[in-house]
Amino acid sequence: MARNSKSWAILQFKPNAHKLAERNLNQQGFETFLPLEAIPKLQKQKYISIQRPLFPGYMFVAFEKKNTSWHKIKNTYGVSKLLTLNGEPYIVPDIIITGIMGQCNQSNVLHKKKIYLKGDRVQIMNGPFANFLATIDSTDKDQRVWILIDLMGQTTRALVMNKKLKHTE
Repeated sequence: MARNSKSWAILQFKPNAHKLAERNLNQQGFETFLPLEAIPKLQKQKYISIQRPLFPGYMFVAFEKKNTSWHKIKNTYGVSKLLTLNGEPYIVPDIIITGIMGQCNQSNVLHKKKIYLKGDRVQIMNGPFANFLATIDSTDKDQRVWILIDLMGQTTRALVMNKKLKHTE
């Protein structure tokens, strides 16, 4: 399939049938994308990571709009329905799909976001203060972090992006 002719649509799969629907669609030559999230779960007094669909009950499927009968998709075993708008499959803009794919690893699991809490000890990874240790003072919705850093015996408050930090042990 040429990249330009491929359109992404949303389908609803039957309860707990995402693997079945994905396998059957792939066997028919359709590309599927099921973003997953890793969720910690307590099992036998240990935390394990389980994977579940990011959008429970839904996945994306790519097809050539001109050359494919989309009825073939909605009649696939494991698929409940294809989401439509005015009787046609609802097409998801490529920028949304590539944006979600860009936040996933090769197994389609979303990368964990770094979460910093007030009081956490961190190391600055790059910039003029690379390898300095600091303490989280506060965070904001734009993933910027206010840190307290000791410079020449004085505590100084500085603003950094969270991707420039890493937790210390």
